Order: sequence, then C-alpha cells, then structure tokens
Amino acid sequence: MADRIVEAYDKEFAELADRWEGLAFEAAHAAVLDFVPAKPGVVFDIGAGSGRDAAWFADRGWHVIAVEPAPRLREHARTLHPSDAIIWEDDRLPNLERLMKRGVQADLVWLSAVWMHLPADDRRRAFRKLATLLKPGGRMMISLRHGPAPSFDRPMHAVPAEEVERLALEHGLTVRKSAWSADAGGREGVSWTALVLELPDDGTGALPIVRGIILQDAKSATYKLALLRVIARIADQSASLARPRDNEVELPLGLVALYWLRMFKRLVEQDIPQLPKHRDGKGIGFAKDAFWQLGDISPYELRPGATFAPPRSQLIVAALRDAADTIKNKPAFFLTYQDGRQIFPTESSDQRPRPAAVELVTIHPAFLWSFGTTRVPLHLWVALRRLAVWIEPMLLAEWTRLIEGYAARQEREIPLQQIAEALKWSDPRRDTLQVREIVRRLLDQEKPVFCVWSGKKITDLREMEIDHCFPFAAWPCDDLWNLMPATRAVNNRKSDRLVTLDGLKAAEDAIANWWRTAYRSTTEFTARRFEQEAQSSLPVDLGAPHEDASPPGLHYEGVAFAHAHKAQPPLQRATKLTDDAIFEAMRYQRLRLQQDQQLPDWDGVKR
Repeated sequence: MADRIVEAYDKEFAELADRWEGLAFEAAHAAVLDFVPAKPGVVFDIGAGSGRDAAWFADRGWHVIAVEPAPRLREHARTLHPSDAIIWEDDRLPNLERLMKRGVQADLVWLSAVWMHLPADDRRRAFRKLATLLKPGGRMMISLRHGPAPSFDRPMHAVPAEEVERLALEHGLTVRKSAWSADAGGREGVSWTALVLELPDDGTGALPIVRGIILQDAKSATYKLALLRVIARIADQSASLARPRDNEVELPLGLVALYWLRMFKRLVEQDIPQLPKHRDGKGIGFAKDAFWQLGDISPYELRPGATFAPPRSQLIVAALRDAADTIKNKPAFFLTYQDGRQIFPTESSDQRPRPAAVELVTIHPAFLWSFGTTRVPLHLWVALRRLAVWIEPMLLAEWTRLIEGYAARQEREIPLQQIAEALKWSDPRRDTLQVREIVRRLLDQEKPVFCVWSGKKITDLREMEIDHCFPFAAWPCDDLWNLMPATRAVNNRKSDRLVTLDGLKAAEDAIANWWRTAYRSTTEFTARRFEQEAQSSLPVDLGAPHEDASPPGLHYEGVAFAHAHKAQPPLQRATKLTDDAIFEAMRYQRLRLQQDQQLPDWDGVKR
C-alpha cells in the first residue's frame, strides 16, 4: 500500500506540485497560524511534497528537515526551493527509520495532508515515533482530510479527529486546538480538521524508569547503575551505531561491553569496591585474567575506531566477551519492570569472535555487532539522548553513595576525591599532533594546504592551528573528520563558537578537499580510521540494510579491512561513506549541538 501511494505521487509529481504551489501557505494553514511558535527552531515537515511549507519555514529562520519518500517529487521540490536551510530526507511513516537515527529533536513536527494515507494498524506506531521526536514544550500539527479520495492510486482512510486526540492523550500530549475548515482549494466534498498538539514535559514515562533504576531499585552491586550509564553514554556519543526498531532501539553488545570496560577500568584497578564483600577485584565477574592484562591500555583507547595488534587484540576480545557475559547475566537480567519483563533485554551471538582465532582487531561496527545485541525502549533512549547531562549527576551521586557503603562494610575509608576521579568518564584529551604532522608532511612535499574557512594558503606551520570544526569544549571529539587546518587569526576568531549552517556550507568544498588530501589519499590505516570515526560519532545514514546482512558492518572498497575473526569474519555490507553523506550527518550533529548546548554562532569567513 505505502509503495503504491509513493509511486502515485511520483507519477503525478509535476501536476501536484503546481497545484500545491498555487495555494499560499497562509491560506492552506490559516486555522493554525497562531500556533506556529514565534521563535524559529527545528521543524520536521513530514510528507513535504513540493516543499511549499518547508520553504515558508526556511524563509522565517527555521532549520527544516523535509521528509518526502517520493524520489521524483522530492528532487522537484529541491529544485523549486533550493534553500541551504532545508535538509531533504528520504524516509516514510510509520517507521521514520532514518529520521529516528539522526538524533535531532524538533520544536515543531508538521504533518500536512499526510495522516489519512496511514491505515489504522500503522497509526499508533507512527504516532509514537512522532511523539518521541518532539522536544519538551514542542508542538505537532496534523491536518486531517475528510471526503472522497482523489484517485484509486492514492487511497485514503477515514481518520476522525477524536482518534488523534486519543493518541495524543496516550502519549502525554495535550490538544491545544482542533479546528474544522472547508477546503482552501475549493474542492467539492473535501474539508479539513487541523489539530495542534503539545508535549508539556517529558511525557513518555521514561524519567520514572530512570529514577527507579537510580534511586529505588535494589542493588547488590553497582552494575545496574553502570549499565544505565553506559547506555546513556552511547546515546550521547555513539548513537549512530544504534538500529531503530518499532518501539525500541538495538545496540551492539560489543559496544555496550566496550564502554563498560572503559568505565570500570580505573575503578577496579584502584580497588574501589563495586560489591559489598570483595577486595582486589575478586568477585568482579568481568575482571578476569584478560582484564588485568590490559593495564597498559588507557580507558580512552577503548573506543570505536581503535586498532589492536597481538597479543593485545586477543586480550581485548577476551575482556569484551567476559564483560558481555556479565552484562547479560547480571544487570540486564535483573533490571525488570513490575511484570518481570527485562528493561534492557540482552542476547549473545554465536558469531562473537574467539580470542585464540583473532589477529589484528579493529573496533569497527561489524566487530561490535558480532557479540550480540542489547535492546533499549525507544522512549527511554530518547530521554537519555535528551537529558543525559541532567541524569548523570544523579547517577554518579548514587554510585558514590554505594561505594561509600561498600567501603564501610570492608572497614575502609576512600577519599571522595579519589572516587570522583575514578568515576570520571574518560573523554579524549585535546590532541591535534597527528594532524599537524600530516600538514607538515604535505608542506614538505610542496603540496598546498589551505585554511578551510578563509581559503588562505598556509605556508608556515607557525601561522596555522588545527581547528575543531565543532568546538572541543562543547563536544570532546578528536576524530579526523572534525580536525582541519585554519590560520591562527581565523581560529582565534572562531574560538569555541559553533559554525552556522551557512558558514559550514560555504566551506564544504574546502573541507572535502582537505579530507581527500590529508586522510583519504594517504595511508590505508588513516583512510580507514577517518571513515570508521565518522560512522561511529556522526549520525551517518548508510541506507537500508540488506535482508541477509545482520548485523550490518562496513567493507571499505580498496582497503584491506582488518578481520576480527579469521574463521568467522563479521558479516559486512558493501558500502562506502561519501563526503556528501558525512556532510549531511554533520548538519544533523550541528543542529543537535545547537539544541543541546545553545552555543554562540560563528558565521564563518566571507569569501
């Protein structure tokens, strides 16, 4: 049914676009104009059609994500309204898989003449997705068409306003307005109901679950807090590796285990108790021989994109297997709802690598998925993405209280400062030395290097700084894609401000040229690291996975990919990250930083 509707819109795209463009936005939406927020923000235009509404918002300062599944109609709309403020997305209801993966929340969700195409069985699921995309205080506009369908190829369903109001109530939204109107285009027998809904607060039931895990759930160890913190960190830093499902997201168990080791490493090595009765790491289920032999590896090295050679590679695999088993059998098993269902169901995979069989190990997505999966309720995932900065202090305070209680039972006194330092998340230290060395080598080879913002040629390392495109102070990220040359003067002017969408667009060619020169065309290791880091930290869209490719991974064309397991190589998909895909993901990440951090803008350098 959905495919037939998309094909029908594609078949008639020119005629339909002419009709829609001939009706002004103000006329089409007169009933709800007063409820469009006065302050521009992020709007998701679902079923954007010819782009008329998207362009209206863009002209008034909104950042627009225009979702349109019909390819010919979408490209025609892009031609009609070539605005840099509009990101066009190929996605569709009821799943909105790509939009869900991007991780951006909307101030306004706009559904004009879309809802009647959804059959009854899909509407509850679709509404849940839409509700999770809203920020607290955000609004949703849904217009419902009443009357005969225009053609057999575009079937429509009767959707009473009362049904939408009931869905709003079930998902914590309030109805701000419901208005009936005749068809603005004058079509006989056609009328409309426009509803404006609002999410007044969290509205999902996620925060009571979080508070219950942190403050109320019985704890015989710190493991439950640890699992919640790991998932929150993944939601904040590696959300692009999540796979959206109907009412949940799947995470690679290898990534959960990796962050688990990264979080516990200093705590266990410093003998800070995580259980009531055990000392020196004894009784810590995952702290086996492999864990203790990772002593020379810093917590930050345990991250996506890192590569390990023997014997460390075998130790990494063994430690990850031990951590995954502990996560599955302890916190994931015992964290349950009142009816006994697990909150974070976790399953191991038969494809996970064996330590004896590995050689060089690269922590890439297929490797992480090979360990199994951990599932997270969608509303809880959204809350962790949105509210991690407020959740973590409450979580750490309870973790500290547990440690103090365990230490008292062992008749020990551990300074609070030591506990606080060991609990700190191991964010990267600002390190641009490798990229500076790349610039030095390029200059030695008499290859031109330019400031990506001003276009000025750099001839002297003393005149140059390595800039973090997205400020390190706001988002600690030393990934290669985020590091680029700038003159010292420009870098000082930019400082810790966030480049605007226009500024990023103006520098796009220069940045892409830098990536090709410095990363993609140098060593295979650097090219591989560049792409792996982009996939791990940015909301990159790799398209729909093949049906037989589970879990998804990456195969880099022309690059010898490091296999984690000789006998059972991870399942992979033939795909390569293009510059366009990375730039599109950067636009989403920029929006997210703008929403979450409220950073001051930097317009870039006028060329």
